[in-house]
Amino acid sequence: MSRRRLLMPPERLVEGRAALAPEERHYLADVLRLERGAALEVFDGQGGVHRAVFLGEDLDVGPRRDVPPPGARIWLAFALAKGEKWELVVQKATELGVGRLLPWPAERSVVRLDPGRAADRARRWRRIAAEAARQCGRSDVPEVAEPAALAAVLASVPPGFARIAFHAGGGAALSELVQPGAAGHLAVVGPEGGLTGGEVDACIAAGCRLAALGPRVLRAETAAIAAVALLQHLAGDLG
Repeated sequence: MSRRRLLMPPERLVEGRAALAPEERHYLADVLRLERGAALEVFDGQGGVHRAVFLGEDLDVGPRRDVPPPGARIWLAFALAKGEKWELVVQKATELGVGRLLPWPAERSVVRLDPGRAADRARRWRRIAAEAARQCGRSDVPEVAEPAALAAVLASVPPGFARIAFHAGGGAALSELVQPGAAGHLAVVGPEGGLTGGEVDACIAAGCRLAALGPRVLRAETAAIAAVALLQHLAGDLG
């Protein structure tokens, strides 16, 4: 059943039925090769799932069942990187339970996006997050914001979050900074070459504490994935 899943926003469920778009019919009938009457799971991207039956042109959808969210509420602010690297981070962060992804253009980021390209890229990242949620069994889909300046990203984080900036220049052990009772955890990860001094200062001014990920030099995407996995392990439901 875990492979037979389809994202269906709540507004498309009407009186126990959901009409299928052409690409959804193609996916169910031609990719998954489901016959009429086959069972599948529908998830609404907001924490609910439904049992459903494939009827060819639409779905017969059962009652909604709430599914607990990932164990830790984690937001990841990851510096812009080349497309395939960001896509990998979006995919793996979704699998690891991140609730919101916040791209930002670092001073050392190679990638620069104008507003039009940034919006297009964000839409692609959202599709990747939705597909990763389908594959990994999540009932919610993480939010992916359009790229914004670091100051705006830091200002968007709600009160009560533990804020952690990962800095190659050193910092405390992550286990000392995680707060299991916090409203959530923000992880700030810089680009290749790391955070600049000004970016470190901005993070500290916004309430971040600095953390280190050990003695090895990690690629930015590796650091982001490792940081999220460690946060989910220390404060959430991983391991």
